[in-house]
Amino acid sequence: MQWTNLNEQTVYENPWFRVNLADVELPNGRHLDHFLIRLRAVAVATAVNEANEVLMLWRHRFITDSWGWELAAGVVEDGEDVEAAAAREMEEETGWRPGPLRHLLTVEPSNGLTDARHHLYWAEGATYTGYPEDDFESSRREWIPLRLIPDMIARGEVPAANMAAGLLMLYHLRLGQGDLASGSNR
Repeated sequence: MQWTNLNEQTVYENPWFRVNLADVELPNGRHLDHFLIRLRAVAVATAVNEANEVLMLWRHRFITDSWGWELAAGVVEDGEDVEAAAAREMEEETGWRPGPLRHLLTVEPSNGLTDARHHLYWAEGATYTGYPEDDFESSRREWIPLRLIPDMIARGEVPAANMAAGLLMLYHLRLGQGDLASGSNR
């Protein structure tokens, strides 16, 4: 049941994304035109402190006209390492520099329309470096108890799917069945 992309043409492009029109062949041989959006990779980062609190941002998204909790995130610049981009975004948006980052997961938030990949990282601890350079990204930044995360997601307080997935994985690693890599509980 594999669809085959035979050809793509760019119909619009800017520094942030490209809109392409693809000639797609279905398994039965039929062809269809399919629009797709090509996006740059996104790097996401947070930290968990000794009290099992996760650093989050409260922000408004004008596109959906919604408020919600998120993690620091942004595009990976050309030639930039994904992990370095995650650390940079966290410090710029929160004023906290993460400790050594660990890969949490990579998700494709809308793979029926875009090729976007969001790479999520986390650190055990962070160092406050000062007021965030990109303070316009959020209304506030807070350390939220990790134990509250599942209920916050259920209430719709974390509306972004990539953030919800990452936070649930972090909850599982720290408070659920323990560290998947070492098998230890925390």
